[in-house]
Amino acid sequence: MEVVYEDNHLIAVNKTCSEIVQGDQTGDVPLSETVKQWLKTKYNKPGEAFVGVVHRLDRPVSGLVLFAKTSKALSRMNELFRLGQVKKTYWAIVKNPPSESAAELTHYLVRNEKQNKSYAYETEKPASKKAVLSYRMSASSDRYHLLEVDLKTGRHHQIRCQLAKIGCPIKGDLKYGFDRSNPDGGISLHARQIQFTHPVSKEEIILTAAVPDDPLWKYFEQGVK
Repeated sequence: MEVVYEDNHLIAVNKTCSEIVQGDQTGDVPLSETVKQWLKTKYNKPGEAFVGVVHRLDRPVSGLVLFAKTSKALSRMNELFRLGQVKKTYWAIVKNPPSESAAELTHYLVRNEKQNKSYAYETEKPASKKAVLSYRMSASSDRYHLLEVDLKTGRHHQIRCQLAKIGCPIKGDLKYGFDRSNPDGGISLHARQIQFTHPVSKEEIILTAAVPDDPLWKYFEQGVK
């Protein structure tokens, strides 16, 4: 487990694309439990360590996941997320360049529970939720392009769904229209950076997660300034 940041209140880890943040029907050990055991071992805790899930990433997505180590930090971080006071930056690798090199996208997403998939519409629909993100194209290789995405709202599969809607499905994301899966079974979407005011110390925190150990990711990481 790669720990990016830790203090008395919070711990941030760099999730791999195979890990789940919380337990689900698969029965696989979630990252929250791995963090619990890591803290228990590190601090020789006789009882169970407290680990509160502040936010989630889809299983095939890699990158920063923040957990709270106290109930106070959990409630305060939940409030920061609710108020939109946490800046989340993602990197996405796509094959098709967007028609505009930078833009803000607003769609209305309808979630299909049976398919575990969201659909994006230009106008409001029954049961839809407004989804907003901005992106800019920050690097290109021979075949692929790197988009830096600033997520304004936190909807189900939002980045995956909105980028697919503009003809830019994320590399490896079969569910949203990419033609081939990635060798590791993940998709090329990485929670790169998170920025917020610490809920206790009030200092400004900026955390960055290294990209996956993959030649294409490394190429883009070196190319972006």
